[in-house]
Amino acid sequence: MSAAKTGCAVVVMGVSGSGKTTVAELLAKQLGWRFVEGDRLHPPANVEKMKQGIALTDVDRAPWLDRIGEELRSWATAGQSGVLTCSALKRAYRDRIRSARPDVRIVYLKGSEALIKGRVGARHHEYMPASLLRSQFETLEEPGPEEQAVEVDAGGSAETEVAAIIAALDLAVARP
Repeated sequence: MSAAKTGCAVVVMGVSGSGKTTVAELLAKQLGWRFVEGDRLHPPANVEKMKQGIALTDVDRAPWLDRIGEELRSWATAGQSGVLTCSALKRAYRDRIRSARPDVRIVYLKGSEALIKGRVGARHHEYMPASLLRSQFETLEEPGPEEQAVEVDAGGSAETEVAAIIAALDLAVARP
C-alpha cells in the first residue's frame, strides 16, 4: 500500500523527560496529523506500578506495545497519518512496533543523562517518578544504523527538534 492510502506513522521515542510529548504534539500540529500520547495506552496495572516507583518488566510492557501496534494499524486502515509517543527503549520493543506497522518511522530524542535528570527533577509527571529515570537509561538500547531511526538532539528547543524531524523525514508542513 502507498502512504497516500495508509497514511504515515511516526513514533517519537526516548527516555522519560527527553521531550517526547512536547516534540510529538508540536510535530503533529505542524503536519496537521493526529497525535497520541503512548503512555495513555498503558494498562492500569502498569500505571499503578510506575506510580509506586516500580520499573516495568518486558512482560509488563508487552500488552502496552501491542496496544501501540493496534493504534498504528488502525491509522493505516483509516488512511490517517499520526505521531505517537513511546519510550521504545529496547530494540525488541521497536521491532514489535514495526511488526505491527512496518512502515513506521522512528524518531529518537537523544539526551545525556545529566540533561534529562535536570528536566525530570524540575517537573511533575502523573505516574513516572524521577526515581525511575536511572532504570530507563539502564534499559535503553539506542537504535543502530540498520534501524534507520532519525536521531535528534534532545537539548534543543522543541521548534528546532521538530524542524530537524520534518527535514530528516522529508515531510510537508500543513497549510494554515
